[in-house]
Amino acid sequence: MNLLGKALEGLFRLSQLLAALMGLFILLVILAQVAGRYLGFVVPSALEMAGFATAGLIFLGLAPTLRAGGHIQVRLLLGKLPPKARRPLQTFALGLGFLAAFYASVQAWLKVAESFHYGDLAPGLLPLPLWLPQSFLALGLSLFTLALLEAWLKAVQGVEG
Repeated sequence: MNLLGKALEGLFRLSQLLAALMGLFILLVILAQVAGRYLGFVVPSALEMAGFATAGLIFLGLAPTLRAGGHIQVRLLLGKLPPKARRPLQTFALGLGFLAAFYASVQAWLKVAESFHYGDLAPGLLPLPLWLPQSFLALGLSLFTLALLEAWLKAVQGVEG
């Protein structure tokens, strides 16, 4: 594996770790909320924080899931095609996915910058700056875009996986 491959592997592992930490955070917030009901205290904005962490978990998990082959793909259609037709169609689909993800990433980072610029806060009891949870979404989309680019380049080169 070359240096670029190792760097990508490290980035995608970091994304996987951050997604796992989001899952752990969700668990802890829910446990605190349940304990609070029995002990008579309220966890401010617990549902909101769990929702933000859920979005972070999903988007940070996109790139590692793509690399592991866990995303739903059109394998039923591709499997029925001859290899000569399969490769261009798969390459086209990955390229289209890359372009869509790239656009979404740019828009997500623009939203982060806008929220930071205007000092947008979450509407709940906890005045959380919105750029924080939005950053996890934008980072996850950016890493997914990078994973799609990697998959597209492999498809163009005819490399499996």
